[in-house]
Amino acid sequence: MGLFEIFRAKKRPEKGPKKNLPPEVSRVVRILENVHDPETGLSIVDEGLLYGLTVKGNEVEVFLLMAGSTPECHFCQMLAINVQNKILREIADVLKAEGFNRIKIYNELGLLLAEG
Repeated sequence: MGLFEIFRAKKRPEKGPKKNLPPEVSRVVRILENVHDPETGLSIVDEGLLYGLTVKGNEVEVFLLMAGSTPECHFCQMLAINVQNKILREIADVLKAEGFNRIKIYNELGLLLAEG
């Protein structure tokens, strides 16, 4: 086996949410697949913005990867912040519509971005 055969033989990780999630977490992932980035049209799950969830009864904590989505240009930052705020509102709205009464949304640093 040649050197590059080793790399070809490795199984690549599957895209999307893991298949062995607890049922309550899978349910929230399916709900959040309906939240779309207004700039790309992709769901936040498919886009990779969702990287963690904690579900306890009617309470949910959502962890988002948002750091890479804020550009350097000050005008562009304002647009990015508006897009992020729209995503945060949509997350809270879809989860409330599904019966969750306490929602916390954090960024990758653990900073609370929104609460509902």
